[in-house]
Amino acid sequence: MELGRVGFKERDVADLLTLYGITDEQERSSFLALARQANVPGWWHHYSDILPNWFEMYLGLEQASSVIRTYQPQLVPGLLQTQQCARVVIQLGHPSASVAEIDRRVALRMSRQEVLTRPGAPYLWAVIEEGALWRLDGRLAMHEQICHLIDMAKLPNITLQVIPIYSGAHVALGGPFTILRFTPPDLPDIVYLEQLTSALYLDKNEDVQHYLMLMDQLCVRAKSPTETIRFLSGILRES
Repeated sequence: MELGRVGFKERDVADLLTLYGITDEQERSSFLALARQANVPGWWHHYSDILPNWFEMYLGLEQASSVIRTYQPQLVPGLLQTQQCARVVIQLGHPSASVAEIDRRVALRMSRQEVLTRPGAPYLWAVIEEGALWRLDGRLAMHEQICHLIDMAKLPNITLQVIPIYSGAHVALGGPFTILRFTPPDLPDIVYLEQLTSALYLDKNEDVQHYLMLMDQLCVRAKSPTETIRFLSGILRES
């Protein structure tokens, strides 16, 4: 239960509260209400037929996070993709999937993005490589995606930075990563490393600190948020 690998039974929580000497009825009721809430399936449960377990865990963490910092060298982050961009990316990753399955995966990604505009939305800080913009399928798709990035970057809870192609080699050439932070101070940050058929979740302090250092260095190397909007607007004018 402490590792979040199994759900909480209300009976077990009640027994633990008794063991720990929690006798105040109001306090017990609050804990038991949290236990019931934790056992309610997330909205993504409706997509369980297309969700691998390792990514279903990430969705739960993403929805519960207060800060999301992500570095994406190859693709626009999923939380910031337009529907057209998402469809192209998903089709590349699932070339044998049916049209119906692709539609469901796109719908899942669009629903996932709602976390950024809900009340109490997490703060998203994304650093992407300029090359990710040029990999979009067609000029129209690229134009639409860049316009969307500019609009999203104007939201108070979103910071976007772009690393230009001409910036050369840097410390994070190993690949994309995401750092999730949570409101309770006793919960550690989690580094999420997605692979083709699995993912790694790192929560050891030395690992987390290493990736936090990498992210800070990337933010320094990238264009500032204000410069990024001007940079993206310049690409629109030239494309």
